Amino acid sequence: MNKSATLQHSVAAARPAARPAPKVEHPGAEALRMFLRNPSAIAGMAMLLIILLVAIAGPWVYPADPFEIRSAPLTPPFSDEAWLGSDYLGRDVFTTLIYGGRATLLVGAVAALLSVTIGITLGAFAGYYGGKVDAALMRVTEFFQVLPALLFAMVVVTLFSPSLVTVTLAIGIVSWTGTARLTRAEFLKFRGLEFVRAERAIGAGNARIIWKVILPNALPPLVVSATLAVGAAILFEAGLSFLGLGDPNQMSWGLMIGSSRQYVLSCWWAVAFPGAAIFLTVLAVSLIGDGLNDALNPKLRER
Repeated sequence: MNKSATLQHSVAAARPAARPAPKVEHPGAEALRMFLRNPSAIAGMAMLLIILLVAIAGPWVYPADPFEIRSAPLTPPFSDEAWLGSDYLGRDVFTTLIYGGRATLLVGAVAALLSVTIGITLGAFAGYYGGKVDAALMRVTEFFQVLPALLFAMVVVTLFSPSLVTVTLAIGIVSWTGTARLTRAEFLKFRGLEFVRAERAIGAGNARIIWKVILPNALPPLVVSATLAVGAAILFEAGLSFLGLGDPNQMSWGLMIGSSRQYVLSCWWAVAFPGAAIFLTVLAVSLIGDGLNDALNPKLRER
């Protein structure tokens, strides 16, 4: 018995120790790690957080009326009366810059959410069902795609009076076509794969397959598209306000630029500072979008 036990112990000792199974990292954790390793994305995130903090907390810390005339018109920047100067009416540029960020960021976020919702819904139905449904929805998409977006938005805002609601709706209605085409392409790619067929085989309904099976797998490029849509919506709002189609009762960066465009040579600071705010915000959103694209795209992770 002792010899047998000794022999078994020797054989067991001679065998190589079993290696532990490699730890598989969750795709979300891997994407977050890749995003945090991107210096440009971190810089964009920091810039956007600062802008959001100023826009949200600024009016509480510095309560004032952005339309109030607080100094002499055309006061230059870094003066005792107005730190960033005053516009042609004597309104403080620093105050209007803080309060204008709220309206601009709100319109950009809500309009982007609206456009992404419309685009994902129509694109998902077109890509999943195919056939006549796909053909009909794509004709609708092409109709909105060939329309001059700015002109159509101007018509909508003019018909329903300029306000934050109408401006937001107009931007969302005219800017969903790119998201719809991207969603359609993703659903066409996934709808014939084995895991979708398996769900259909066990009796899953179309609604479950669309929203709980295919859409989560198609989200990475859609998240990037939604991020970039925010920057596009901010620029769109600024363009409408520059043309005088923004809400005159709500201060925004676009309204600041549009109301002072005739005085750009004598009052450059009233245009330059809100223009710089728009530029930095769109740049921050674009950097975040590029970082998300690198983190969520498996092909780019391997580079």
